[in-house]
Amino acid sequence: MTTGVLSDTALKAMIERGEIGAGLPITDAQIQPASLDLRLGSTAYRVRASFLAGRGRAVTDRLEEFEMHRMDLSAGAVLEKGCVYLVPLMESLALPLGITAVANAKSSTGRLDLLTRVISDEGVEFDRIPEGYHGPLFAEICPRSFSVLVRPGMRLNQIRFRAGQAVLSDAELRALHAEEPLVSGEAVIDHGLGFSVDLRPGENGLVGYRAKPHTGVIDLDRLAHYPASEFWEEIRTTEGRIILDPGAFYILVSQEAVTIPPDCAAEMAPYLAMVGEFRVHYAGFFDPGFGHGAAGGEGSRGVLEVRCHEAPFVLEHGQVVGRLVYERMAAEPERLYGAGIASNYQGQGLKLSKHFRAG
Repeated sequence: MTTGVLSDTALKAMIERGEIGAGLPITDAQIQPASLDLRLGSTAYRVRASFLAGRGRAVTDRLEEFEMHRMDLSAGAVLEKGCVYLVPLMESLALPLGITAVANAKSSTGRLDLLTRVISDEGVEFDRIPEGYHGPLFAEICPRSFSVLVRPGMRLNQIRFRAGQAVLSDAELRALHAEEPLVSGEAVIDHGLGFSVDLRPGENGLVGYRAKPHTGVIDLDRLAHYPASEFWEEIRTTEGRIILDPGAFYILVSQEAVTIPPDCAAEMAPYLAMVGEFRVHYAGFFDPGFGHGAAGGEGSRGVLEVRCHEAPFVLEHGQVVGRLVYERMAAEPERLYGAGIASNYQGQGLKLSKHFRAG
């Protein structure tokens, strides 16, 4: 088998072979260029704390230890801010040897500050599924900034499959950048492609948004519905810097526009824990074709989901805050991000999730 991230064509073959199963048929809308969207099942369990199954243990066995109560999602149910929930997913896996999987939050999930991770039986890591795994999948969901209304079939997570490892070395990344620019401006390559935060004052000094602490519920099925001003505070600066407040959640944007070539996929990763008291990268998959052929030919900028930790921290324009780790695809996908599929964030700048409208 060719080494690399599996494309949409390979995902369809896995579904046909029963290596990816589901209680309800998997739809074409779930299949992305290099990943599969996972759907919530019909029950949510409120649990006392986040947990992993651990070696030799099933998630349902551990659930008996931590369950507080359960909710039927069929008619819609609210997952409350600050609480932890476990939701069985519709999809299950029967992975062959040599194929591993990694999950991540979808872009809109990350931009709503929904901490959403996949766990599996005998799992010792979040979002990591080993080769040969046969069993169910579960989503752990912890709304951090907003309470949300969910229903069965909603897609908060996505899963990517790999044959072996095909991460590009720094030398390979430099060669690829020389062949086709991966980033506007100078490429900072060090265990991936570095990117920095854009805090140049835009229109009226706007550089980002901070989640308001007390808001209403967000129905995840309602798109372009909620006035942004009811949920977000605009962040402005005239100095090219902002001070992050401990515990606050921010939407910012990268200074660089990035491109993911059709034969590559990428994942956002932390830069260095030592550079500051904050975390960037709640939703980290970049599909083949992201920024490729975007208006102006310079790619698309990455939206940064930022949470400050224990101490206030000064974030300055141009500061490197994360990196993109590129991987080779095992084969190019049939469809690219932004070409022939509904891609909400192609050619994006500073942008909230698709649930909000101006106002």
